[in-house]
Amino acid sequence: MALVKYNDRSLRNLTTAPAAVTGNSPGALVHIKTLTASSSATLTFLHGSSDVVFNSTYPIYKLVYTSMHPSQQSIFSFQTTTDGTNYNTSVTSTSFGAYQNEGGSDTDLGYEAGQDQANGTAFQGLMSFGSNIADNDAAFSGELTIFNPSSTTFVKHWMSDLNFYGGSNYSQRSQHAGYFNTTSAITGIQFKMINSGNIDSGTIKLYGIKDS
Repeated sequence: MALVKYNDRSLRNLTTAPAAVTGNSPGALVHIKTLTASSSATLTFLHGSSDVVFNSTYPIYKLVYTSMHPSQQSIFSFQTTTDGTNYNTSVTSTSFGAYQNEGGSDTDLGYEAGQDQANGTAFQGLMSFGSNIADNDAAFSGELTIFNPSSTTFVKHWMSDLNFYGGSNYSQRSQHAGYFNTTSAITGIQFKMINSGNIDSGTIKLYGIKDS
């Protein structure tokens, strides 16, 4: 299997290319699909459905979520599928978080054991500390990167980074990472609030990152 290599120029393109880039430059983000939440129980990107590409076309996929607002207090989460139907791929993950309130009187930084999994099949939470993000002016934004999901040789690595404003005026950052313990190709990804409630508003954009 050929190794994926990125030169310095390609990596700079990842951080400087606008969302509307056509993908002609190596390493550029290529927009594939945007989903807009509207009291949505789930948001799903499935290869071959509704113009979604999620296969060997790109070695890396990035999902960007912007101004996501849930209907009630819950935790944003995701899972993947290898058969197009069941979103229960075995995942091993780690979780790290930090927060600070507006007054600067309450801060923390540390590992979040309650947000990790050890070869579990549940939806993977992408938030730590569990603040109330259902306030009218509360929302969260961030991104998720999945590496080589179509591989039939290796497990599938992923990393997530998001920030959310919660109740009592806190800024909270959550960083999660892990791997899906399967050598089957991952063909889709689904997002939902892990406990209950819908995603009232916000967008999730799917991008492919071109091989250099």
